[in-house]
Amino acid sequence: MRVRALVVAASGALALSALAVPAAQAAPAGPAVTFSQVKVNGGKNIVVGPTTKVTVAASYTVTKPAGLNANSFITFPVLYRGGTLTINTPDKDVWGGDEPGTCTASSATVLKCTAKIQFRPLGNTDYGDLTNALAGAWKLGAAAVNDSGLTTGSNLGSAKLQRAATLTTDAAPEPVKKGKTLTVTGKLARANWDTGKWAGYSAQAVKLQFRKKGSSTYTTLKTVKTSSTGTLKTTVKATVDGYYRYVFAGTTTTPAVAAAGDFVDVK
Repeated sequence: MRVRALVVAASGALALSALAVPAAQAAPAGPAVTFSQVKVNGGKNIVVGPTTKVTVAASYTVTKPAGLNANSFITFPVLYRGGTLTINTPDKDVWGGDEPGTCTASSATVLKCTAKIQFRPLGNTDYGDLTNALAGAWKLGAAAVNDSGLTTGSNLGSAKLQRAATLTTDAAPEPVKKGKTLTVTGKLARANWDTGKWAGYSAQAVKLQFRKKGSSTYTTLKTVKTSSTGTLKTTVKATVDGYYRYVFAGTTTTPAVAAAGDFVDVK
């Protein structure tokens, strides 16, 4: 969700007026707090399919003056791009959850907080604003809002927001005579958040691996590049019974994925 909407919904008209300033100006100073220990999705990459909403947990610590009432401000974690976190209009490079965080005091000056962050592709039937252009590396930050204004914390960690991937393998013919040629096909696809569908991932290096029957270890045979539609095709000589699979190492925008092994009986 766009963070400005979260700030307005959670803190009301006073916070809105505080944030409605020209982009070249800083928003008025908010509560005197600092942020640390921001973690989103347990430190794992955030992987989103073509249509389904994904909600991840976040945790963070807020340090405040002993005399500052914790109920006098709201806080929330965000993902953002750029050098320093700014929440302005437009805020296309800042991403936060639907609701502010929930905090519990661990001392007079320290709050331990948790929150949820939602990701909805454009194809989601609820409402979506997650587009393909938003896949990749993000920084982690946090913000606090009260009637006076806004306080932000920048460069508090990093996260990757990725388009979910699928990968298939099919080795044929099955069974096959020893020494004959096997053709191994497959397809690498990833979520298209703009259309709400799966789309082939082109020009990607994918490893073809083999595991002998009775073994638990795969060995890489060769590297194959996907076509313009994400398809894979190569040939190998059949030697012994075993499993063939394609494996993709992943990119910044797309997670690693391994296909299920396809067993071939060699006669």
